Amino acid sequence: MSFVLIHGAGFGADCWEELIPHLSAEVVAVDLPGRGTRVDVGLSTVTLADCADAVREDVEAKDLRDVVLVGHSFAGVTVPRVLDLLPGRIRHVVLVSAVVPPDGSRVLDQIDPGVRDLVERSIASGVYHQTREGAAAMLCNDMDEATAASTLDRLADDSAALLSETVDLSGYRWEIPRTYVHLTRDQCYVEELQQRSIALLRPEVIELDTGHMAMISAPGKLAAILNAVHG
Repeated sequence: MSFVLIHGAGFGADCWEELIPHLSAEVVAVDLPGRGTRVDVGLSTVTLADCADAVREDVEAKDLRDVVLVGHSFAGVTVPRVLDLLPGRIRHVVLVSAVVPPDGSRVLDQIDPGVRDLVERSIASGVYHQTREGAAAMLCNDMDEATAASTLDRLADDSAALLSETVDLSGYRWEIPRTYVHLTRDQCYVEELQQRSIALLRPEVIELDTGHMAMISAPGKLAAILNAVHG
């Protein structure tokens, strides 16, 4: 049994560093294309299918089965593609303040207007580049100064195309148990949008009183949820 962790936009696998020591089973933290172990991939070419393939590659490389698949934020649109690729290997899905817009829509159209303005101003030449100031406002509202600085040091550029690609949620049709971790102080994927995602997925819901980067600001608390799901 194992955990497979999928990061959101603007980060790599190192966003899970604080969380991993608290988890009770083997962990694979995936770097999606264009960062970390896959930094050689050009961001302007990355698609959602490429992201799902990266997860599949890492799971199959270790022949992982009975997996608790954890998706944070933007990973909410990668997870269903992973489920289509690996349905027999996934035991439970946990979505942490995950972006799940209506099937066939675009992520960019579904995020909070204030956040969307920041995102659109952060796109140039096909690359989504967050400034430290903008990211601090969205991601670090529940952190002390040192924790916020550590978080912002891990910011990574991302593919702007992923924000405007039409999402395919058909993978959520698989009857695999799912849990949504609702982050009640999230200023990035705000309350209304989390509730829309919850309504689409109809998961078990667990609340956590943190901002968007719970794996950094409250790793022990998020790990307790994940370990309980894992059993």
